[in-house]
Amino acid sequence: MNSIDKIIDKNNIKTLNSANSVELCQCIRDFLVENVLTTGGHLASNLGVVELTLAMHKVFDFPEDKIIFDVGHQSYVHKILSGRHREFATLRKFGGLSGFPKTAESEYDSFNTGHSSTSISAAIGIARARDLQNEDYNVIAFIGDGALGGGMAFEALNDVGANKTKVIIILNDNEMSINHNVGGLSAHLTMLRTNKKYLNAKSKMQGLLGKCGSFGRTITKGIKTIKRAITFATVAAPMFEELGIKYIGIIDGHDIDELTVALEKAKNIDGPVIIHTLTQKGRGYEPAEKNPDLYHGVSAKNKEKLSGIAYTRIFGDYLLSKAKENHDIVAITAAMADGCGLDKFAKEVSTRFFDVGIAEQHAVTLAAGFASRGMIPVFAVYSTFLQRSYDQLLHDVCMQNLHVVFAIDRAGVVGEDGETHQGLFDFSYLLHMPQMTVLAPSCCNELKQMLDYAIDVCKGPVVIRYPKAIATDRNCTPFIGGKSEVVSSDGVDVVVISVGRMTDCCIRVCELLAAKGVKTTHINARCIKPFDAEGIGDFVKQCTLAVTVEDNVITAGAGEYIASCFSRDTRSKFIHCGFDDVFVEQGSQAQLFDKHGLDAQDIYKKIIRELKIDE
Repeated sequence: MNSIDKIIDKNNIKTLNSANSVELCQCIRDFLVENVLTTGGHLASNLGVVELTLAMHKVFDFPEDKIIFDVGHQSYVHKILSGRHREFATLRKFGGLSGFPKTAESEYDSFNTGHSSTSISAAIGIARARDLQNEDYNVIAFIGDGALGGGMAFEALNDVGANKTKVIIILNDNEMSINHNVGGLSAHLTMLRTNKKYLNAKSKMQGLLGKCGSFGRTITKGIKTIKRAITFATVAAPMFEELGIKYIGIIDGHDIDELTVALEKAKNIDGPVIIHTLTQKGRGYEPAEKNPDLYHGVSAKNKEKLSGIAYTRIFGDYLLSKAKENHDIVAITAAMADGCGLDKFAKEVSTRFFDVGIAEQHAVTLAAGFASRGMIPVFAVYSTFLQRSYDQLLHDVCMQNLHVVFAIDRAGVVGEDGETHQGLFDFSYLLHMPQMTVLAPSCCNELKQMLDYAIDVCKGPVVIRYPKAIATDRNCTPFIGGKSEVVSSDGVDVVVISVGRMTDCCIRVCELLAAKGVKTTHINARCIKPFDAEGIGDFVKQCTLAVTVEDNVITAGAGEYIASCFSRDTRSKFIHCGFDDVFVEQGSQAQLFDKHGLDAQDIYKKIIRELKIDE
């Protein structure tokens, strides 16, 4: 057996002996390294769950049994074992295999995931539906130790323990989410990992067997049975047991036989049970073992390398320089220090850096607490994850008009991670909040100037929204709060109002229109709220057509907000370019802009058609 094709079959997997199971695991690891380093994707997390996923497929009957992967970036092995290995060359590509579970992709995926700490809640709902419909199948929530620290996971644990719903929770404990985990739950799991009774008993047993010589070899097959007995008998987890959840652990997450016994045991427990497995992130691939955070997500081998500095890096470096001068500045992240550019801040200004773990709601209200005492908190977060904190933004920050700075990274189209990670909704859920200032830089200089303004001038909540992209070095005019920038003006047949990163695209649109004889004025909105309606009012009132261009959904987006700042008659001149009322799939950013009509050529054609000019 030297090919995954020869051994990946539902019936074969269940009958594999120990030696062949180990061989298959090595085969899968080789396959993952070869393919994911080519396509890009989540590598280290999947290398760490090979044996655990194989054991689940041996014990459970998928797709009849249901598994819900928390976040879902560790679902590649499940995809391979459920027959999707032949499609792996398309992983995370436009029209290809998703990097997350997708019910539309396979019957083996029972619930769509992409954000953290949701699996236990979904599993409880599925299990209770099973019971009400008088059906009989197992429901498994597969969750990492980082995701278990999210508030939603705690709410679900409290519910399932009190109501005794039969759900199996598999805790994949590798001591990491993307970076190393933080918080009290992480400390509790560390206590369980280092339980002295367990470790001492295991060590003594191994020592005795080592002294038995040839006799010891005759009882080798019994070692794992003894080890399992020690594990089940001596390790307890008060937190879970007191919530009403049966605890099994700690299980070696790379020992298929031990995992199989634990999973079979869990199937026979009538009520909620958690299996605590210990795994190594990046296992079997030395670079990922040594640097699991760097290999959490890898870029495609042939991905185009763009020159320049990313908005993320510019933000992180400039914030650090300001924090060294202003000791009221604190930085907050929700388990995304590296991803949000705060890695240097965490090292150099560690006393004013706060990683709260996967807890965005807590992060926002924590920031509100800081601001209420005169500090200047800067919460750096991905757009898609800030969605989880809507009520905290509105109730705890805006309602009190607190000076909190939100650095919203990965705004707009992100790309290959697909629907769950596209940051296409932040304008729509931020612009209607009273007291909120919303800024969108179009280049590196604007980002720095907006940070100065947000920290040094603003007195209330302020958002700076920027994309996952290289920042252009455009020679913009100095940023003034509440004011727009006139990028170019040779007439007012058409006024093009660009938002953030779309400014570069609109420069090209105006060039195309000029070649057609259409006179344009190009406005870089910069400050979306409050919008500079007075400053650009004359341009809009005189024009034939006003066009807004943004990388957000059109519905309740920046364009509709900008138009609402003008009179009813003037408002009728507006058309809006952005994403339609859809969830945007995976693909490169260029592919997605092209498909959804947001490249320069498509925007130009839309304007020409609106003006009734022959293309």
